[in-house]
Amino acid sequence: MVDALPFVVVIVPFATLFGLLASEAGLHLYEIILFSVVVFAGASQFAALALLKEHAPVLIILVTALAVNLRMLMYSVALAPHLGAARARTRAFVAYFLVDQSFALAMQDYEKRPDQSLAEKLGYFFGAVTPIVPVWTISTIAGALVGRSISAGYALDFAVPITFLAMTAPMLRTRAHWVAAAVSVGLVLGLRAMPYGTGLLVAAAAGMIAGAAMETWAARGKHD
Repeated sequence: MVDALPFVVVIVPFATLFGLLASEAGLHLYEIILFSVVVFAGASQFAALALLKEHAPVLIILVTALAVNLRMLMYSVALAPHLGAARARTRAFVAYFLVDQSFALAMQDYEKRPDQSLAEKLGYFFGAVTPIVPVWTISTIAGALVGRSISAGYALDFAVPITFLAMTAPMLRTRAHWVAAAVSVGLVLGLRAMPYGTGLLVAAAAGMIAGAAMETWAARGKHD
C-alpha cells in the first residue's frame, strides 16, 4: 500500500478529469459511477467516452476499448508464472484489479524478491491496488459533481500522459520495446485524422508486429 501511494498523486486528477468529461458528455452520475466500477480501466474509459461523444458506432467503441486494453493480455502473461497457481476465483479478482499501477508495482516487487510464496505475492498485488480503487472511484464522483467549477488553468488532463509515461518508460528495456513504441507513437500521430480514432487500432497492431519482428530478428541473429 505504501509503494502505491505515489500513484495517488496522478490518479486523483486522472479520475477527476474522467468524471468531469463524462458529466459534460451528458452521462448521469449513476452512469458515470457504473462506468468506472464496471470497466475500471482509465485509458479505455477515456477512449470509449471520446467515441461516445462523437456518436461512433457501438462496434467501433467496443473494438477501440478492447484494443487500448490489449496490454492487459501481455500483463497477464507476465504475471502468470507468479500468480497462475492461485484458485480460479482469486485469479478472477486479480484480473479485475489488474491495472497499470498494480502490474508495474507487482512485477517490480517479484523481480526484487523472487523467492516469495504465492500467498506473499498475492498479498503484495492486492495491497498495491488497495489505495488505488477507492481513490479512483471517489475522484470520479468528485469530478462529476464539482468538475465544472475547476479552472481550466489547472490542466487536469496532464495526468493521463504523465501516468503512462511514468509507467512505460522504465519498461522499455530492449530494442524490440523501443521499436514497438516508436512505430506505434509515430503512426498514432500520423493517422490522427482517421475517423473515430481508428488510427489507434492501426498503430497498436503495427507496433506489436514491429516489436515481434524485431525480437524474431534478434533471436535469429543470436543463433547465427
